[in-house]
Amino acid sequence: MRVAFELPAAQAEKLRIEAARLGLSPDDLARAALTDLLAAPDAEFEAAAARVLAKNRDLYKRLA
Repeated sequence: MRVAFELPAAQAEKLRIEAARLGLSPDDLARAALTDLLAAPDAEFEAAAARVLAKNRDLYKRLA
């Protein structure tokens, strides 16, 4: 999928500076940032997982 969008000048400059610092092209840095964002679990999943872990903490300790 190809995605194109305009960044405000200040954000574009920050992207260029950070990409240069990391030795990447701005395109590669933006792609990596988007990949990380999409790979992260959403807040609802995180909250549900935390509830399950807390609820079963004693059981997990006994099984360890």
